[in-house]
Amino acid sequence: MTIPAPDGRALARLAALLADDTRARICLALLDGRAWTAGELARLAGVAPSTASDHLTRLVRGGLLVEQRQGRHRYVQLAGPSAAQLVEDLAGYAPGRSEPARSLRAARAGAALAYARTCYDHLAGHLGVLLRDRLLARGLLDDAGGSALTSAGRGWLAELGVPIAPLRAARRPLVRDCLDWTERRPHLAGALGAALCTRFFEAGWLTRGGGREVRLTPDGAPALAAALGLAPADLAPPTTAPDRGSGRA
Repeated sequence: MTIPAPDGRALARLAALLADDTRARICLALLDGRAWTAGELARLAGVAPSTASDHLTRLVRGGLLVEQRQGRHRYVQLAGPSAAQLVEDLAGYAPGRSEPARSLRAARAGAALAYARTCYDHLAGHLGVLLRDRLLARGLLDDAGGSALTSAGRGWLAELGVPIAPLRAARRPLVRDCLDWTERRPHLAGALGAALCTRFFEAGWLTRGGGREVRLTPDGAPALAAALGLAPADLAPPTTAPDRGSGRA
């Protein structure tokens, strides 16, 4: 089988899709994993609906977004986990904002986003990195020669009520590391990361805040801590979290 050589022009066209502040903000917002209307994205980006529509058309044609129409509404979302990985990885390599937040509200929003958020369909931020670290520390994952679920990990998933068979049948890696742009360390992605995020929401341990922000519920904090072998206080946000601003997501 002949493997096609990389096409420099095609790569340049793909890079050009994100070489625009408005399109980049749209893609970062869509990392919450949900479908947005064109009007919602126009308000988020601070542009006219017609301008947002033009940007969305380019992103859809370029393969980063997919769309569906319901009546007069146009909904768009990231094309899949690979598109989300591309956006999050690029955000991880991009330099953070050096200027301080302009208001207390912006500072709080930035801190909340850095603590816990969705990266498409899995957890990111401090809480997402902590999840991966604890699975490794407890021997539920093995990162020797690439991250893999252990037999102890399979038992732990059964206790949580997460079936393993659908994860192995998924068209994506079971376990994958994703560079976190606030922590600058990997959080847990892949089919396993997505399944755990879904389970935590279903159990009522997590709830959505604004945009991509995720919050621990009062019942969820002790439950998640127990599942990870921690005290609830260990899930508290870091007191010296780096301020990377709130305009990145």
